[in-house]
Amino acid sequence: MSFKFSLPKIATAPFCPSEVQGSIAVPPGSSFWRKVTIFFGPALLVCVGYMEPGNWATDIEAGSKYGYNLLFVVLLSSLAAIFLQCLALRVGLISGKDIAELCRAKYSRRYSFILWILAEVAIIATDIAEVLGCALAFKLLFGCSLHTGILITALDTLIVLGLKGKGFRQVEAIILGLVMTIGVCYFIELWLVKPFWPDVFVGFIPSLEKISAIEPLYIAIGILGATVMPHNLYLHSSIVKTRKISDAESDQRSAIRMNTLDTVVSLFLAFLVNSAILILAAAAFHNAGRTDVISIDQAFHLLDPIVGTSLAAILFGVALLAAGQSSTFTGTIAGQIILEGFLDLKIPCWKRRVITRALALVPAYIGVSLLGENSIGRLLVMTQVVLSLQLPFVILPLIQFASDSKLMKSFAIKGLAKIIAWMLLMAIVVANIWLIMRLLQITW
Repeated sequence: MSFKFSLPKIATAPFCPSEVQGSIAVPPGSSFWRKVTIFFGPALLVCVGYMEPGNWATDIEAGSKYGYNLLFVVLLSSLAAIFLQCLALRVGLISGKDIAELCRAKYSRRYSFILWILAEVAIIATDIAEVLGCALAFKLLFGCSLHTGILITALDTLIVLGLKGKGFRQVEAIILGLVMTIGVCYFIELWLVKPFWPDVFVGFIPSLEKISAIEPLYIAIGILGATVMPHNLYLHSSIVKTRKISDAESDQRSAIRMNTLDTVVSLFLAFLVNSAILILAAAAFHNAGRTDVISIDQAFHLLDPIVGTSLAAILFGVALLAAGQSSTFTGTIAGQIILEGFLDLKIPCWKRRVITRALALVPAYIGVSLLGENSIGRLLVMTQVVLSLQLPFVILPLIQFASDSKLMKSFAIKGLAKIIAWMLLMAIVVANIWLIMRLLQITW
């Protein structure tokens, strides 16, 4: 007896969210499992942003230097990300507008313009990380130079062109395939390195003592900055609108529940991948006395002799390439959402992709040329710092919109949810201030 799973059939439409709003209908009276198959997908596009190459650098360094001790930071950061993404989807579903559109409608023109600039910087920083990650994967897997790898990444625009006119479901299916590729690679990696699981589970127990020193705290902040991604909040508040629901309160509540389930499941997958990266580094390097592994290329070259098979490094490279390519899709769509929302300016997705990738290729190429081919780790960390600094400027509007009873009506957050939201914002702001002071101290 075989079981066949298939996504519900829908009409073909271009994959930019503004062009597919409400294109996936939810039939009245649908069963729970029918709704699951319909609503499953948007959070997949979000979750790949939580496993892009920038995350790898912080997780590898954390595992190599401190073993399993900082796994609880990955856990808490992932819970924070789930909470914020659930707020974003709630705002998008109930208001009918994404965060960028609401910023343009609610704020002054000058303030909205500043937020747009900051959001664009975050998109470019994300794309730089994708360029560097994919270029490094090409170098590790095929032996080309890093400069050549960077130039090859420019060709991913052809993928976006190839998807022109395809349905949003097809894009979600491609993302699912890439996520599964990353997951399978790391499942095999962990089977090869055989971590001591009781110690792994202890690492998930929160402890201030584990981050009492400056250096582990610095890495913990890096994990936070690499985990909670600002462009994903804009993205999620828009793509949930690809599902068509009625204005009835019961249908809206049902849509929030189903999208929340989609978010929890998808971001749990991202949490597992990020945990697997740290666990792999801890088991393969820290336990072998190699606490100096702080970059992705170091990890790749050291996996073979430590694990004892060439398969480990190959799987690592394939997963890195899949992570970079999957993030390319979400970066393109998020950039389109930000441009249309803040400026009410509509351009084809492929043009947006060309502009964003061109703006990312130049600093990536210059950075590698000036700092050398061993600078990937430092450059990736720099992109995560940029993302971390931009994060409060999207969380603050998100909390304000989610709390607005005129905008959200009975769906406005209040009580404990509102307190948690403001506490998260304060924690991230404090972490950013500490990070800036630490960077200034190192620089001077």
